[in-house]
Amino acid sequence: MWRMKPVVAKFRTHQEAEQATREYYRRLTPAERLEILFQLRDMHHKGDDAASGRLARVYRIAQLKRG
Repeated sequence: MWRMKPVVAKFRTHQEAEQATREYYRRLTPAERLEILFQLRDMHHKGDDAASGRLARVYRIAQLKRG
């Protein structure tokens, strides 16, 4: 499993911190971004059943009234 490295940084303003966060994620490769997504999903879905290992798919068919 991929582990995050602890990083400490100091910023003078919230705006500087937000900019640094955006730059960090901008520099990640698509594979690294997907890995973060899968980690977040795994942290949210702790179930052991087969359905919890997949993303939920929801379909809705809406009947529109013609007027």
